[in-house]
Formats: sequence, structure tokens, C-alpha cells
Amino acid sequence: MFPGRLAELPPSSFAMLAALLENEKPGAVPVNLSVGDPRGAVPGFVTDALAKHAHQFGEYPPINGTADWREAAAGWLRSRFGLPANAVDPDTNVLPLSGTREGLFLAPFIVTPETKVGGRPAILLPNPFYQCYAAAILASGAEPVFVATGADFLPDYTALPKAVLARTVAAYLCSPSNPEGATADDAYWRALFALADEYDFTVFADECYADIYFDSRPIGALAARWAQSGTLDRLLTFHSLSKRSGLPGLRSGIVAGDARLMATFRQFRNYAGPQMPMPLMAASAAAWRDEAHVTANRAMYTERFIAALRLLGNRTGFRMPDGGFFLWLDVGDGVAATLKLWREGGIRVLPGAYMGRETEPGKPQSNPGFSFIRIALVSDLSTIEATLARMGEFLSRGA
Repeated sequence: MFPGRLAELPPSSFAMLAALLENEKPGAVPVNLSVGDPRGAVPGFVTDALAKHAHQFGEYPPINGTADWREAAAGWLRSRFGLPANAVDPDTNVLPLSGTREGLFLAPFIVTPETKVGGRPAILLPNPFYQCYAAAILASGAEPVFVATGADFLPDYTALPKAVLARTVAAYLCSPSNPEGATADDAYWRALFALADEYDFTVFADECYADIYFDSRPIGALAARWAQSGTLDRLLTFHSLSKRSGLPGLRSGIVAGDARLMATFRQFRNYAGPQMPMPLMAASAAAWRDEAHVTANRAMYTERFIAALRLLGNRTGFRMPDGGFFLWLDVGDGVAATLKLWREGGIRVLPGAYMGRETEPGKPQSNPGFSFIRIALVSDLSTIEATLARMGEFLSRGA
């Protein structure tokens, strides 16, 4: 479909799912738990801000955001991650994104040279992975290095060969992770940044789910890096109102970090011009300043996971995540379970293998996602309870 190096792009998880189920009839009225599409009421302050600033749709927005947006974004980052006032400068350390995926895709382009230590630059990513990472790496000309997640569902980049690390220009890390919901602690972040310092690469911290957690609040890359070095060097972190505020249609996010990298990022984005309209920036600023709706959002997800624990918690493969809104359920064979749930109950989930890559070509079970399904708990509570109850019944029946 694509020419040149883009021909290596991995197929979309959802295109693979559509192909899997294309000729299969659902066993009941379909319920979609495959897509992480947050749903909920839009806070009134968002619609108020849009209405108040609607006249600004007639103006070109600044690439680096309005002063009000920058102050709100920087203020939230300092407050959320316990940083001093001088840690995040609104004029040099933050930029708005038209959806966090935009930033995650563009980031490799600003750190990838033609070669590093005489070879093809490498960018590390976890396996399983968010598809955007692999697409961005290949598009930028770098080599994707897939690192299987371990028992803690985080990739151990420190175990890679020195020859690979020497070519590395960046590493993606999602915390809480998609799909597993695992969080990196302070020791993990510090070890990753020590590796970045030693081998001169940038950490791309995808922290879209940082405000959806259960037992303990994730520490975050900014806090760990600042405590370690008193700088934000070699860090770009990404945050999203799609997840934090349940506003995916706003297409609003933040990239923050190393002032030198941010200046390059700003200049690169200026060529494509993905500015966020000023009314959306006004609404976004209001959302970054408000915590009440985030607390309510988090409580809603907690309710859903408590229901999942009650209905599926007796299964051997059940595990409560640290954060995020996905249930990563071990069912032995994710593709087989996906087919079974669709055929018998009309329940649409995503096979874990569709988010991973085989570590041994031709051996499907070497894919770290092989035995899992990903279940998105984004529907209303009654739908989730009814669907998970039926799901438990179907999975318990066997083949």
C-alpha cells in the first residue's frame, strides 16, 4: 500500500480485527469493547469557553499556543508532578498538540539523524505497543527495536546489547501502559534516564493515562527526571485531555520537556501548521485548570474496574491494572477468544497479538500479546456489567 520504507508499517490493529470478524455473524446484538473511546458528559465550562471564544475561529492560532493556554498547561504540569516554579517554563517547556498522537508521531523526526555511530539510528519501543510508535519510527527512517515486556509488563531497555543502545536516538515508554495498564516507578524512570544520559538518546514518555489510576498516583517522567538531575534534559512527555478529561473530540494534548528539543519541535511543527484553534485552546486551558471533573472521571473508572473484579476476578488470567481504562485479560489464546466472544455473544474485543509482534518469526506464541485480549471499559457501567457477566460465561465454557 505504501512505498519505500513505509511498506514496513505494521497493519492497523483494528483493520486486522475487522478482517478477523468480517465473515463471522455476531451471536447477539453487538457490544463494542475493543476501542478506547472515552464517553461521558462534556463539562459545562468547556462548552462555555468554546462559546465565549467562538469569534476567534476567524483568526489563525499561534503555533505555540496562547499565553493563557501555556500558563494553564505549565501550571497543571507543575502541580500534578510536584515541580517547582522554575521547572516548567510556559514559554520554553510546553507546546499544544492537536491530539497527543500528533506529537507522538512527529517526535522521532526531530531526533533522528541519517546515521548514529555509523549505522541506522534505532528507536526503542515496548512490545506490545501503541501502533503510532512503530509507524512514526519507520516514517522517520529509524529502525524500530521491539522490546518484549516482562512480568511487570514494562520493557527492560537496560538489558539490550550495547551495540543497539549505541545506535539508539529515542525510547518510547507508556505509563500507565496501553494495553497492560502497568506504571513505571521512580527507580524505573531513573534507570531509563541514566541509560539515556549514557547513550545520548531522548525519552518519549507517553503519559496519556497519568490521571486514571487506582491505588497510587503514577510518579511521572517529569518528576523523576527533575529529582534526578534538576533538569528536563532528554525528555519529551505527552499528556492528553482525551483520557484525563474524557474529551477525545477536543483533540487536545500537551508535549513538554527539554527546552532545546521543544524549540526544535516548535520549528518542525511550524512547517505542517497543526495549530489548535483558539476556542479549543481556551476550552483546554479551562480543563487543565479544573480537577473536580478529573476526580469524578477517575471515580467512574474505579467503579467499572470494581465491577470487572467482581465479575471476572476469579479467572486465573485476571489482573487489576495500575491505571488506564483497559483490562488486559489472559485467556490463553486471544484470537480464539475474540472469535468465540463475537460468535456467541456479539462482544467485540481486541486480540492482544494485534498490538504485539512475534519475537520469533513464524511462531505466533512468541508474540507477547498472544494469550491476551484487551477490553476497553469505556461504556456506561450497566453495559459493562451486563457484558462482562456474559463474557465470563462464554469464556468459562471452553472451546
